[in-house]
Amino acid sequence: MSLKVAIIGRPNVGKSTLFNRLAGNKLAIVHDLPGVTRDRKESKSKFRGLDLVLIDTAGFESAKEGSIEQRMRAQTERAIREADVCLFMIDARSGLHPYDETFAAIVRQSGKPVILLANKCEGKIQEDSIFEAYKLGLGEPIPFSAEHGLGLEDLYTELANLDKSIQTTPKNASTDEKPLQLAIVGRPNVGKSTLVNALLKDERMLTGPEAGITRDAVSSAWEWNGKKINLVDTAGLRRQSKITHSLEKMSAASTKHAAFMAQVVVLVLDADAVLDKQDLTIARQVIDEGRALIIAVNKWDIAKRAETLQRLNDKLQTSLTQVTGIPTVTISALKHEGLDKLMRAVFKVYERWNARIPTAPLNKWFADVQEQNTPPLGKNKRRIKLKYITQAKTRPPAFYIFSSNPEGLPDSYLRYLTNSLRETFDLGGIPIRITVRKSDNPYAGKTAKD
Repeated sequence: MSLKVAIIGRPNVGKSTLFNRLAGNKLAIVHDLPGVTRDRKESKSKFRGLDLVLIDTAGFESAKEGSIEQRMRAQTERAIREADVCLFMIDARSGLHPYDETFAAIVRQSGKPVILLANKCEGKIQEDSIFEAYKLGLGEPIPFSAEHGLGLEDLYTELANLDKSIQTTPKNASTDEKPLQLAIVGRPNVGKSTLVNALLKDERMLTGPEAGITRDAVSSAWEWNGKKINLVDTAGLRRQSKITHSLEKMSAASTKHAAFMAQVVVLVLDADAVLDKQDLTIARQVIDEGRALIIAVNKWDIAKRAETLQRLNDKLQTSLTQVTGIPTVTISALKHEGLDKLMRAVFKVYERWNARIPTAPLNKWFADVQEQNTPPLGKNKRRIKLKYITQAKTRPPAFYIFSSNPEGLPDSYLRYLTNSLRETFDLGGIPIRITVRKSDNPYAGKTAKD
C-alpha cells in the first residue's frame, strides 16, 4: 500500500520543486512567480524503496468566497484530508509569514502527521528562521533544500517511520481510533496479571501465589467505555543484581521494552510495601523514557490504609521530585474494586501527555512567570534574557525557550519554570522537557554598509 503524501505551504516556498525531486521527473511547473500551481497534482513515486503517492498543492493564502483562490484553497484542504502525512514547507530564506502560522493551525486541527521542512536552507544565514519555525507547533523542522537535495536522508527516515505505523492501521482510521498502548508493570507478585484479568473480565493470564509466573510481555486487545486499548501484562522486575538466569534477563528486557513502547504505564504496588527501592527504579525509568505514569496501590482491601497513604505520599515527595502530581489510585484487583477509577485516571493522564498549549496563552504565562521571578545573572554578569517559548512536541510535552545569552541559566530556575508550567496548565503526572536554545543575533558581524 502506498503512503499518500501531501506537499503543502504558502506560495513559492518550493513545493513543486520537492514534488519533482521526489517524483524523479519534472512533472510540475516550477517558477519564481507565486501561485503557479492551482490544481492538486498527483504522481506515484518510489523514494528509496518507499511507495508514495505525491500530491502537489496550491499555495495557501487568504481568499474571497467564490474566487479561484478560494477554490484552490479548498483543493489543498481536501488534499490534507486525503493524505496519510503532510510535508509542511516554509521558506527559511525569507522567514516565517503570517500565512505560515494560519496554515499551520489548520494542519494541526486535521490531526494528520506532519513533517516540517525548512526549505531553501543552503547556508548558515537561515539558522534564525529554523529556530523561528518551532513557533508553528509542528515539531522539529528539518533543514532542507529541495533544489539541491539537502535533508533528503532525514526526510526519508521520517517517512519510513510513518509508513511502518500507518500500514498497521486501517485506512481512514483517525488518530482517536488507534488503541491506547497501556502497560502494567511492577515487582513480582504484586497482582499485575490479576489486574489484567480483572480489567478484561477474563482469565487471560495465569495467576497464582508463585512469583514470576508471567515471563513475557503479553498484549490483549480490549475496549473500555468504547475506547480501544492494547493492554500489556509484563513480567515482574527484580533488582538488576538479583537477575542471574538468562530467561529472567530476557523477561526483564521484554518488560522494559513493553513499558518504553507504551503511552501510559501503570506501576502496580503492593499496599504492604509501597515504593520500595525497586519500585522507585522502575518509576524513574518510565519517566526518563517520557511515558505517562500512574501508580496503582493494589490489595487495598487488606491494607493499613492511613499508614500506607502517608508512606506513599512521603516517598513521592522525597524520591520522585522530577515529576509532581503523579496520579495514585487504590484498587483491589482480586475483588475488582477501583478499576473504573483507575481507567479514568489512565485517560486523564493520557490527555495531559498529548496536550498542546496554544502559543498565545503559553507566551502570556512565560511573560508573567518571568515578571514574578526575574531570570538571574548569567556567567557574563549580564541578566539572562529569555525571549519566547514554543511547544516543539507532545507525547510528552516538550518546549524550547529561546535566549540570546542562555549561558549559566541555573537548573533551579528551569525547575521553577517547569513546576509553574505544570501547575498552570494542569500537566501533573507527566514528564515535561524544557530546553533553552541560543537565538543568534542576525545582525552580528555585519557592518552598517551591509
